[in-house]
Amino acid sequence: MPKLTVLPHPQLCPEGAVIENAPRGESICRVLLDNHIELEHACELSCACTTCHVVVREGFDTLEEASDSEEDMLDRAWGLSSTSRLSCQARIADADLTVEIPKYTINHAKENH
Repeated sequence: MPKLTVLPHPQLCPEGAVIENAPRGESICRVLLDNHIELEHACELSCACTTCHVVVREGFDTLEEASDSEEDMLDRAWGLSSTSRLSCQARIADADLTVEIPKYTINHAKENH
């Protein structure tokens, strides 16, 4: 099974993390949540926001292409990069991945409270 490496994030994962045996076919977001990395996911993994945006630093080319819906959402993400994905939509394939969680997210529900 592939390995999912998470680069350090000041609040969510200060030391970074290495998740051995990440299940193939599972979304990056679900694997992070299942391993106690509390990535925001305001739309409950339905591709309707950008709070679970990650930048795939290694292994990007092994992921299935983003759907048009995901691409449309990503256009709204803070810190967009050419290897950005919504982690709720990007499913782990056969290769190891390294992801970076951006410093900020755009969460309209949270910002208004």
